[in-house]
Amino acid sequence: MSNVQSLERALTILNKLSEYPDGIQITRLSEQVGLTKSTIHRLLATLSSMNYVVKDEETDKYKLGLQVLFLSRNLLNNSDIVTVSKPFLEKLSQEVNETVHLCIEDRGEVVYIDKIESTQTIRMYSRIGSRAPMYCTGVGKILLSDKNQDEFNELISNINFIPKTPSTITSKEEFIEEIEKVKSQGYALDNAENEVVLRCIAAPIFDHKGKIIASFSISGPSNRVTMDLINDTLIEKMKQYSIAISRNLGYTGKH
Repeated sequence: MSNVQSLERALTILNKLSEYPDGIQITRLSEQVGLTKSTIHRLLATLSSMNYVVKDEETDKYKLGLQVLFLSRNLLNNSDIVTVSKPFLEKLSQEVNETVHLCIEDRGEVVYIDKIESTQTIRMYSRIGSRAPMYCTGVGKILLSDKNQDEFNELISNINFIPKTPSTITSKEEFIEEIEKVKSQGYALDNAENEVVLRCIAAPIFDHKGKIIASFSISGPSNRVTMDLINDTLIEKMKQYSIAISRNLGYTGKH
C-alpha cells in the first residue's frame, strides 16, 4: 500500500467515523468503506496511537478522538465570523423565537458553522458542520449573489437542480433571475424550496472589503414564518442585523 493510498484510506475512515458519533465496529466499518478488516485494523492502530481515533474496550467500537477537535481549533476562530456573530444571532433568535443559522460557502455548497435553536416545539435537524445545496437555500442564494461572473458561471454549471420540493427552482434561467432579484433586494428567501414545510429568510454578512463572507437566516415552519411576517418585520430586521454584524467585522459600506 503506497503512502498516498494509505493516507487517502485513513482519511476515508475518519470521514466515515464522523457519521457514527457513538462508534462503529470494525466489521461494519470494513463494509462501509470497502476495505479488508486487516487493512482497516492496521490503519486504525496508527490513528489510535495518534489519538485521531479511540476504541471503546467494552463495545469494541471505534470513534473519532479528540485530536480531530484539536486540529480544527483555530479553523472557525480564524475567521472571527462565529465569535463576532454569535451575540447578535442569539439576540435575533430570541426576538423572533425561531432557529437562526450562520453559513459559509465551501466547494459550491453551504456549510452550517453555527446554529441557535429556538424554544419552539418544531426543531430543525440541521447540525453545525453539515452541508446543504446552494440553489434551494436562502443562505446559498445570498452567498452566490456576490460571486464574480466567472465564479458564478462555474458554480451554476456544476449545480444539478434536483427538485427537493414542488417549489424548488429547477431551471438554470429561472435561478439566474432569482439571484438577480436577491442582489437587488439584499435578502433571499427559501420558500419551502428545500423542505416542504419550512420557510427561511437569509441576509449577507460583509467583511471590511465589502465582500459577502457569510450568510445568516431565520428558519421556521411556513405557518409561523409567513410572508406577511417577512414583509412586515423580518426583512427590515435582517437588514439591521446584517449591517450590525458586518460593522463588527470592519465593514464600512452603506447597504
